[in-house]
Amino acid sequence: MTQTAAKTDSRNQRFALTAAACGVFVAGMVGMSFAAVPLYNLFCDVTGYGGTTRQADAAPGYTVDRDVAVRFDSNIGNGLGWSFRPVQRQVEIKVGEVGRIAYVAENRGSEPSTGTATFNVTPAAAGLYFNKIACFCFTEQTLAPGESVEMPVEFFVDPAFADDPELRNMTTITLSYTFYPSTTQSADASHAQTGESVEAAL
Repeated sequence: MTQTAAKTDSRNQRFALTAAACGVFVAGMVGMSFAAVPLYNLFCDVTGYGGTTRQADAAPGYTVDRDVAVRFDSNIGNGLGWSFRPVQRQVEIKVGEVGRIAYVAENRGSEPSTGTATFNVTPAAAGLYFNKIACFCFTEQTLAPGESVEMPVEFFVDPAFADDPELRNMTTITLSYTFYPSTTQSADASHAQTGESVEAAL
């Protein structure tokens, strides 16, 4: 083997090693990003960080002599031809008391469509104490054209809310939901469009 060929072979090996290292790094970063999502969600569920509410199996069984107004907000993400609104805009409950309201969603499009709702609470500090017993969030909802559905929400504000000195002047909490097109539906639509393009090309 000539000296030039040896140098070329050595350079190719370095390139191959570099490419392999980059591939491992990228794969590791992707894996970490997927792991970060559930870990972040777990952190938010436990701490109420970012206005994330808590999930409870039952109410605390007692109330505190302090009233709080809970407002309800609704939003629709781009690409979902629905209307979406709370049946009531606001309720006033005692801390520890179970509140029950409902949201109504209607498909105003000409085709069946699927949506998924996310939520948050403001002020964010209240998320630690806002508990939901029943909720439609993160559950795919498919509606036929013109179909509407009423979706209940059951919640309470933890009595510990009244003992938090930083929240002693807080009198109003807002629970906000946003419905987005389902990721499953978006993927199916993208796949269908790709298939149509391939058929057209053939």
